Amino acid sequence: MLKELRIKNGYKQVDVAHELHIDRSLVAKWETGRARPSIEFLMPLAHMYRVSTERLIEVILGVSA
Repeated sequence: MLKELRIKNGYKQVDVAHELHIDRSLVAKWETGRARPSIEFLMPLAHMYRVSTERLIEVILGVSA
């Protein structure tokens, strides 16, 4: 679902990585579930993806709203 939010908002993985000052491979890991974003990235990601931090956490944890 993180991938869908990214695409919906017109970003490529490299765009997210650049904005957050991280490697693109970390964004890929988040999107495939091999890793989860740390707390420091929740607010910036929520802002970029135009969702609340609560909704973003639900998406990350796979909780239906």
